[in-house]
Amino acid sequence: MDFNLPEEYRAFRDGVRRWVDTEVPKSWARDLEKDEHHYPYALWDKFTQAGFHGVGIPEAFDGQGGDVLMQMLLARELARSLGGLAWIWGITSFAGSKSIGLYGSEAQKKKYLPLIATGQLKAAIAFTEPSGGTDLLGGMRTSAERVEGGWKLNGEKIWSSSAHVADYLLVIARTDRNVTKKHQGLTLFWVPAKTEGVTITPLAKLGMRSMGSCTVHFNDAFVADENVLGEPDKAWYMLLPTLNNERIMVGAFCLGVIDGVLEDALDYARQRNAFGRPIGSFQAIQHYIADVATMQVTTELMLHYCAWKQASGQPVGNEANMLKLIASENANKAADLGIQILGGMGYSAETDMQRYWRDSRLWRIGPITNEMVRNGLAESLGLPRSF
Repeated sequence: MDFNLPEEYRAFRDGVRRWVDTEVPKSWARDLEKDEHHYPYALWDKFTQAGFHGVGIPEAFDGQGGDVLMQMLLARELARSLGGLAWIWGITSFAGSKSIGLYGSEAQKKKYLPLIATGQLKAAIAFTEPSGGTDLLGGMRTSAERVEGGWKLNGEKIWSSSAHVADYLLVIARTDRNVTKKHQGLTLFWVPAKTEGVTITPLAKLGMRSMGSCTVHFNDAFVADENVLGEPDKAWYMLLPTLNNERIMVGAFCLGVIDGVLEDALDYARQRNAFGRPIGSFQAIQHYIADVATMQVTTELMLHYCAWKQASGQPVGNEANMLKLIASENANKAADLGIQILGGMGYSAETDMQRYWRDSRLWRIGPITNEMVRNGLAESLGLPRSF
């Protein structure tokens, strides 16, 4: 069994790493993150110039090509410096290229994928309901009714990141109430964000500040038939493979955070002196750093395993959930240890540990809470359903 990356992937990873150090260093990311009311267009433009929006999109649609592992390598390297701001790339990659690329029609692919690949289209995900949270199906109140030429959309979504700057919203809504199971009767819509009847309001939050997260209200918003993705009423069946990809992507972002934490912790432990010697000589600090390094390797192994399984077409549902679980908890714990290692400077906005902690804290909640992950894993092992 060979755990080494093929040369093509190593070259890509190393090139991205150099790009990150040059173009989006941690000091620049800190400055971006300080202004929570200003979307970092400059960061989006840097991704465009580097061609990153095209990773995972076929060359036939002006993309760079590459499989899920290449996307995860990119996500990891970006998050090492950017933390949660790497989602600036990830949201459109998931909402646009993955969704359109997987279940869009040929006409939709030809229209939208080149715009995504070349950075001309920003997308946002509008799935979560205010009354639902993780219980997306049980809390689904957003609905769409057929009208001439399309649908009228009504309802509200919350925590739609970057919706305030998006060109399109990926929206799931109930289109059939006469169903026997909650996952039936749902349809996926590709909604132009400037549609009449769509109101987007930014929310204040703990981390990933300058990216912005929003509530989205739909009041008789018209969506044309050509903006339905896949078959009406069958959205949940289409989404399941995409949701696995989202969990793997979260794992990659979390691993990048762990990389950044370890890098900063080692630098500080070598340079900071207390009681007449570097703090890296203290056993407690060494143990913290050893723990972070162990989290890094275990998360990396699980990430590569999941990416390999998905790229080869194997079922990866449980493994993707396990990855999301351990990666998010490892990243948040690593960042917390990083703050402890840096002491008061770890709490300071002039260093990155507090940013890593705030950003990684979200991934223990979304896109699904770790408690619900554990519930699902236990049920998959034959235990009775607990929710």
